[in-house]
Amino acid sequence: MIPVLVFDIETVPDVAGLRKLGDVVPDLSDAEVAELAFAARREKTGSDFLPHHLQRIVAISCAFRDREGFRVRSLGTPADSEAALIQSFFKVIERYTPILVSWNGGGFDLPVLNYRALVHGIAAAKYWDMGEDDRDFKWNNYIARYHMRHTDLMDVLAMYQPRASAPLDALAKMCGFPGKMGMDGSQVWNAFCEGRIEEIRNYCETDVVNTYLLYARFQLMRGAFTSDDYATEIDVVKRALAAETGPQWQEYLAAFDV
Repeated sequence: MIPVLVFDIETVPDVAGLRKLGDVVPDLSDAEVAELAFAARREKTGSDFLPHHLQRIVAISCAFRDREGFRVRSLGTPADSEAALIQSFFKVIERYTPILVSWNGGGFDLPVLNYRALVHGIAAAKYWDMGEDDRDFKWNNYIARYHMRHTDLMDVLAMYQPRASAPLDALAKMCGFPGKMGMDGSQVWNAFCEGRIEEIRNYCETDVVNTYLLYARFQLMRGAFTSDDYATEIDVVKRALAAETGPQWQEYLAAFDV
């Protein structure tokens, strides 16, 4: 079995970057700097969603499936630096060479990881290999949009048409899975400002489980899983979550409709 690594990131405005790039009054608070950036972005685009390179990563959560079972974790600790979290993510890729699975990872998570790794000077040789070191990677690598070594489920299911994209929460619930729990992406900045990083990590973990469950259903749809394989896989996930101690999992398991 090739290991599967489902990943998701949570981000906040890169206030330090905003201070470097803008004419910011020195005594403004981080929240005030961010609000100025939001206001400028809203005026320019109608949305306060900042560009990818101005997103700072505060959580990276992963669901990992291999022969040993299914595990879900947030990388590092709540106190770790952004650089440490990113380094941990690329170390997992370096060690296991997994299939990466995401929901909009090609449109958001990986570009943010790329920019932030560049800012911090983080090496990720296996991730960037496009056949220079391993010839197999020429035909199936993490970078190319149409390769399956990184399967962006949202992109694949939409046939690579942005206007056909669907939200993770909606698809998960339509398939009988719990969907998002605790918060959504729009609430992460306020939660971060209030010091609720553990809640952010817990929320991010439920997202990667939702994505893995949809990936299992995708494997059924494309013939990689039989009906029995699929039922077994859902049971593996449920049993693994039942053994977890995080406060989110009891509510999550109760929300299953399959």
